[in-house]
Amino acid sequence: MATKEQILEILKETEAFLQGHFLLSSGRHSGAYCQMAKLQQYPDKAAIVMESVAEKLKDMDVDVVVGPAMGGIVYAYELGRQLGKRAIFTERVDNVMTLRRGFEIKKGERCVIAEDVITTGKSSLETAKVIEEHGGIVIGLTCVVDRSNGTSPLPVVASALQLDLPNYEPDNCPLCQAGKEELVKPGSRKMEVK
Repeated sequence: MATKEQILEILKETEAFLQGHFLLSSGRHSGAYCQMAKLQQYPDKAAIVMESVAEKLKDMDVDVVVGPAMGGIVYAYELGRQLGKRAIFTERVDNVMTLRRGFEIKKGERCVIAEDVITTGKSSLETAKVIEEHGGIVIGLTCVVDRSNGTSPLPVVASALQLDLPNYEPDNCPLCQAGKEELVKPGSRKMEVK
């Protein structure tokens, strides 16, 4: 199993770890961004990274792995594959998270949410709401990178890597105040870059 240092090296090697001035899906700004789609280009490396997450989940009673679209789909699939569990995803319709495509969550099924990166947990909360509306039980969150610094509204039960990457309210962003780098929005949530 890969060490934390090896996992970080894989993220750098695949250009999944970026530095600059970024608008996060939470609306906050950061000088670093984890673009996990870059890691997904290399299924063998993604499998190595997710092995440590799957190992932490093996003794948990999980029925379904649920990934919020877009970022969580591949990681939910990979966790489901490694654990031998069903993997599905939620997606936004008119900017509201929902369960579609014939996916079902049966009453009482124990679900773990698989994310690419957790910062504020906003997408995870939306997915948790969908799971609970369908009668499922949310056990917690898993992710490739946990950058929540313990502030996630749901428990992070497993991550491949924890990174302390500061993020800022737009009005208090030192990167905006310095004015050296253009604000970039690399994520999938529809937002206006100001």
